[in-house]
Amino acid sequence: MADDGFHVYDTTLRDGAQQEGLTLSVADKLAIARHLDGLGVGFIEGGWPGAIPKDTEFFRRAQTELDLKHAQLAAFGATRRAGVKAADDPLVAALRDSGAPVVTLVAKSHDRHVELALRTTLDENLAMIRDTVEHLRAGGQRVFLDAEHFFDGYRSNPAYALEVVRVAAEAGASVIALCDTNGGMLPDELAEIVHTAVGTGARVGIHCHDDTGCAVANTLAAVAAGADHVQGCANGYGERSGNANLFTVVANLQLKRGYELVPPQSLRDMTRIAHAITEVTNVTPNSHQPYVGMSAFAHKAGIHASAVKVDPNLYQHIDPEEVGNDMRMLVSDMAGRASVELKGRELGYSLSADQSRELVDRVKDMEARGYTFEAADASFELLLRDTVNGVKERHFEVESWRVIVERRTTGDVVSEATVKLHAKGERIVATGEGVGPVNALDKAVRLALEKLYPELAAVELIDFKVRILEGTHGTDAVTRVLVTSSDADAEWATVGVDENIIEASWQALEQAVTYGLLRAGR
Repeated sequence: MADDGFHVYDTTLRDGAQQEGLTLSVADKLAIARHLDGLGVGFIEGGWPGAIPKDTEFFRRAQTELDLKHAQLAAFGATRRAGVKAADDPLVAALRDSGAPVVTLVAKSHDRHVELALRTTLDENLAMIRDTVEHLRAGGQRVFLDAEHFFDGYRSNPAYALEVVRVAAEAGASVIALCDTNGGMLPDELAEIVHTAVGTGARVGIHCHDDTGCAVANTLAAVAAGADHVQGCANGYGERSGNANLFTVVANLQLKRGYELVPPQSLRDMTRIAHAITEVTNVTPNSHQPYVGMSAFAHKAGIHASAVKVDPNLYQHIDPEEVGNDMRMLVSDMAGRASVELKGRELGYSLSADQSRELVDRVKDMEARGYTFEAADASFELLLRDTVNGVKERHFEVESWRVIVERRTTGDVVSEATVKLHAKGERIVATGEGVGPVNALDKAVRLALEKLYPELAAVELIDFKVRILEGTHGTDAVTRVLVTSSDADAEWATVGVDENIIEASWQALEQAVTYGLLRAGR
């Protein structure tokens, strides 16, 4: 298990799951827990057993299906109800029976919440905290306490908020996490309040929400003020604007402040873990997320590329490999020779000065007409290959294509595409039928080429995006189409631009097939 000197506490499975549009099955939660344990966090909050049947099931299955190497599971729940002994409260019993070695209790620390939400007295709330902590501790479980709305409560009644901290610690709570539940704090004031709470002698933790965009900054400020237990969620998941992004917090503390929170190898696996969790949650990854986002170390401007070519550290605050990420060069109309040379080197090509100038000119000309290469690496690589080889090399030549869209009396709309191609000395005519023009073209191309190139069976179109570039032209506006394709190992994107949306789609589709064949070794 992790060193108890400083706690990294993940609450993705409970607080993070409250994000709009995020729904986790028990199997999802078990999978995410394994990823988090692989990162090396100390504690994983699994949910609220007793209150949520799915969470009760999670803790039951976790006992036999999770083999955690670093983390301990924590069961989340509330203090006993007013007027009921902890030993007689069924929700407290569910925490006791969860099998979790740690219980995290949420308790009110804001006087108005005690009186208006709990509808009890301030003294009874303190008794609820003391009784519940002591009861669970007597049963052998470690207890943390989340002081809900602590900072707002401190503003309202500082003496009472601090009394909640004191009583919880006196009753045996190992940590009292101060919660910025509404996410409204800023770092300077929060740090002052944390410093005051630390002065009570209790072990203090921090739990921040991101409603001001300061969750990570507030967490770091709390650590500087004496907190040694940080809570957060993978990828910043959570209700409203989310929770403190635990990946960013860990990377900042470990790489910038010298804390040894997770094993170095686990930190180098952080980008993979972040992306693996997005696959489980089915939430689109934030490409601009610090440290682990695809764009976290991406360089676009020509002046940046020139500097990075000399020394990557001139425009990067860390080596991306420390968190398992990569530097990427983006090619756009902002590109200079350094950008395309570095991008070429990244793709395994060595460009001469003349080739670099030619490629820069072609990129800027095409981007002026609506193409975008920073979002279509495969299209850029094909353009680069054409420049290096001095000729456009393709696996097939297009004689013509045609698409017919028919609405039938049944109400069904069917598309039929015919392509005429030349490949390996043969003239091939093939017709495909699909749910739309692009799907029909895709099927027709496959029918035409798969006998000659069976590798195409592994290539599939997985995403299709259309953007109107000049809306003032109405339905005859220039259209840009981005197609994302994949095989068993990777994804790639290609781009097409034309006033005719089908022609733009064909350009992107033709390049996608060509690139897929190149990847297959053709």
